[in-house]
Amino acid sequence: MIPACFQKIRVGLSGAICVSGWVIGLILSFSPMKSYSQNRFRVMEYNVENLFDCEHDTLKNDLEFMPGSVRKWTSFRYWDKLLKIARVIVAAGEDYVPDLVALCEVENDRVVRDLIGRSPLRETGYRYVMTSSPDQRGIDVALLYQPGTFRLLESRSIRIPSSQINRPPTRDILHVTGKVVTGDTLDVFVCHMPSRSGGQKESEPYRFFTASILKEQADSVMRRRVRPHLLLTGDFNDYPTDASIMEVLGAKAPFGTVEERGLYNLMAGRRKEGTYRYRGKWGILDQMIVSGLLLSEQAAFRTSYEQARILAFPFLLMEEERYGGAVPFRTYWGVRYQGGYSDHLPILLELSVRSE
Repeated sequence: MIPACFQKIRVGLSGAICVSGWVIGLILSFSPMKSYSQNRFRVMEYNVENLFDCEHDTLKNDLEFMPGSVRKWTSFRYWDKLLKIARVIVAAGEDYVPDLVALCEVENDRVVRDLIGRSPLRETGYRYVMTSSPDQRGIDVALLYQPGTFRLLESRSIRIPSSQINRPPTRDILHVTGKVVTGDTLDVFVCHMPSRSGGQKESEPYRFFTASILKEQADSVMRRRVRPHLLLTGDFNDYPTDASIMEVLGAKAPFGTVEERGLYNLMAGRRKEGTYRYRGKWGILDQMIVSGLLLSEQAAFRTSYEQARILAFPFLLMEEERYGGAVPFRTYWGVRYQGGYSDHLPILLELSVRSE
């Protein structure tokens, strides 16, 4: 059964998929993207800005994303957003979809199932794992994975005991373990750190607390693994130079000596661009942090600083009236519907795979 919204899709002469006359430029031929590259492995992270369904969860504060709410979040807008997210994932993969896709701000299993099973991504064979957090708005994090290149071994949610510091519940951290094609074990942590609501300084202790739990969990994996391949990614709601990342996690740019069991932020350092724009200034809130072993030139499964990048596709940007310049083409500006993609730009990390 094709959802009613998809019945409005038609294929134009240009070879693009159109929704109500608006071309979203999805690639039509998905056959090559069912396959995977033998010599590279790609990880994408994307805060998709409030991917909610249109049904009320009585245990969550999600009423603003209802058809009758001030946002007028309708079924058509929901399916249109799924199509847009699918477009970004396809564009990020170029000839192959990313092997892993970490998503922040997804409401529940239903929206992830609809994304990978009832959008054009259904042809790519993604599977997923996700958290079920006590977050008051009901948002979670998820990881899509290609079973041909990432054999899932284990996934678990790491609860943040927010009551210890008298804070409202936040998102769980998702820890996923799998085998990659080299036979190496890869541990992935997907995070959506507490927001800056109420001010950066006022909310900073909550991110310190959450980052300390992430650090403890990462260190535990480092101690257990003979060869620790760790990737920490997500929306950290802090910039690479902020204390929660540099001091609590100890994740800095990988310049100079790199230790195999250290943590290194591939979004830190010389980068001029950003993933989020606030009051006319770009900054990087979305991070790719890896263990030093993944930066070893001798490793069969490895990456480098240059292989991490921000995906600033033109269709993800629009002109900002107040400050000028480009800004992410978001779904909402306040409560005003814009019909865009997200208020964040996605990031991508490519890892090289060498047969032993």
